[in-house]
Amino acid sequence: MALDPADFTRCCKDSGILMVVKCRKENSALKECLTAHYNDPAFYEECKMEYLKEREEFRKTGIPSKKRLQKLPTSM
Repeated sequence: MALDPADFTRCCKDSGILMVVKCRKENSALKECLTAHYNDPAFYEECKMEYLKEREEFRKTGIPSKKRLQKLPTSM
């Protein structure tokens, strides 16, 4: 049974300082999920293309993507 990566977050929040002991199963599932993505060539290419697109846009505008995505203040 595959666990949702959010299960690790939930377990840590619910367990507090005992998360190291109580959340081993959820941590292992999260590691497996991340490793699968890291080793997926299609995912790598997708991330690379997204990065290159953002870098190109930054070089054109000088504005980081996070700031471009924020709503501009409206004058009233």
